[in-house]
Amino acid sequence: MSDDKPTGEPSLRTVAMPADTNPNGDIFGGWLLAQMDIASGTYAYHEADGRVATVAVDAMAFHLPVYVGDEVSCYCDTARRGNSSIAVHVQTWVRRRDSRVLKVTEGTFTFVAIDDSGRPRALPKTTETRL
Repeated sequence: MSDDKPTGEPSLRTVAMPADTNPNGDIFGGWLLAQMDIASGTYAYHEADGRVATVAVDAMAFHLPVYVGDEVSCYCDTARRGNSSIAVHVQTWVRRRDSRVLKVTEGTFTFVAIDDSGRPRALPKTTETRL
């Protein structure tokens, strides 16, 4: 995995705002984690052809802080697939206001495909990229 540019499919882009900061003026790690969950959940939904639930967050690494005004982008790819579960690797990159592009965090989110009653269901046998 290269650290000089994002890999995976683009899944979310937003801007870090002042309301998302801690008392030091940096963006809360929890806000960033929520953005990554939204991005990976959207990716997993399309891979599963339907509803999924987050069941685990593994291997989180916060490399750099995120600042107000940073353009935050999450890129996702499949780390592993089971019968009903899918692990999604998420890289989060920022474009700083000075135009530098930097990887700020990454982690693996595991989802289980669920039916309308919230019970696990099998993933489709094959998937296609759905953009």
